[in-house]
Amino acid sequence: MIDVLYFAWLRERIGAPKERIDTKAGTVAELIEELKARSDAHALAFSDITAVRAALDQELVEDLSAAIGDAREVAFFPPMTGG
Repeated sequence: MIDVLYFAWLRERIGAPKERIDTKAGTVAELIEELKARSDAHALAFSDITAVRAALDQELVEDLSAAIGDAREVAFFPPMTGG
């Protein structure tokens, strides 16, 4: 089981701040594909993965091909901008 957290417009589109799921995904990208198949809301939220960033156990990943490994938490959020 893994905790999946959603922030900003991802949370709004999915309609929940987090969910706990059982996954067979080996990478963040594979997890996204599993999530997209869960519902139309998930599919909409992840329709443009170029606008999605992820963190594993609160560590930002460089790209979505990152291995999930034994992470307990995956967070998805839009790109951050400086100010």
